Amino acid sequence: MADKNKKSNKFNMPVLTVAPMMDWTDRHCRYFHRQMSRHVLLYTEMVTAPALVRGGALHLLDHSAEEHPVALQLGGSDPRELAQAARLGVQAGYAEINLNCGCPSDRVQSGTFGAVLMRQPGRVADCVMAMRDVVDVDVTVKCRIGVDDQDPRAVLPEFLARIVAAGCERVIIHARKAWLQGLSPKENRDIPPLDYPLVQEMKQLFPNLHISINGGIADLDTARQMLDQGMDGVMIGRAAYHQPWDILAGADRLYGASPRLQTRADVVASMRPYIARHLAQGGRLHQITRHMLGLFAGQPGARHWRRVLSQEAVRDGAGPEVMDRALDAVDAAQAA
Repeated sequence: MADKNKKSNKFNMPVLTVAPMMDWTDRHCRYFHRQMSRHVLLYTEMVTAPALVRGGALHLLDHSAEEHPVALQLGGSDPRELAQAARLGVQAGYAEINLNCGCPSDRVQSGTFGAVLMRQPGRVADCVMAMRDVVDVDVTVKCRIGVDDQDPRAVLPEFLARIVAAGCERVIIHARKAWLQGLSPKENRDIPPLDYPLVQEMKQLFPNLHISINGGIADLDTARQMLDQGMDGVMIGRAAYHQPWDILAGADRLYGASPRLQTRADVVASMRPYIARHLAQGGRLHQITRHMLGLFAGQPGARHWRRVLSQEAVRDGAGPEVMDRALDAVDAAQAA
């Protein structure tokens, strides 16, 4: 049985995290993000427990040591299956196991996991306890403030109380409801109104629970404000993906550390050995560079950078010279 009295280091109590995002935060994206920050905690895309346990899809756990600190997000609702999946995740080297209780897609609803679990706090507690019994890393939960016609002020405290009693010490709360009927997953990221004060109230109700706030946070200044207002951590999603330099290059200052790299060109240079290894193993350039399109967001030449990578990296045999041409286009635009 895992030691439930283990002490967490500062990386187990993260100040800033990048949200798990399906089709986006794969291992190539995480490696790219890690070039800009040593300390930000990164998350995998959601991996379903049935895929690992019943399907044997262990390749979904592939990652490189350079990505750490990195957490595995699991989807599922069967305590025994999640415990098996969590054990596989720890064996693969992940620093945290996170249970998805926030995704609103049809697929997760039909599988009885994701945001639909907000209606079943007892089951979530059982899942948390089952995973904690077999792993010696933090087991955390990412949730919404409620779903559909639930009253968040009534259901969220109960939900948190149940998972805390099961041993969860850290939770990420997306400060929106999820509407499981009537809104698409994309609409669920924008349309339900944000309720930051409710999440801040939860910190007052559960002072010993590490609470990170998520939803609509698009810059480091807002993240700092959230921390100043009492949040233990902040999770940023789409902004970290679409403007990675703006979010991640200065993120280590939140940990009292200096930035890892000085320029966007430094990031490109740091990716070259990784790209060379990937190509040598039969991979394709665009599998990595698709995550790099936003590197120059907001800068002169950003459109040229995106265009060259988008058009040329998908071609057969495309190699690092594509990035050279994209950088040349940026330099030309900035010199104009």
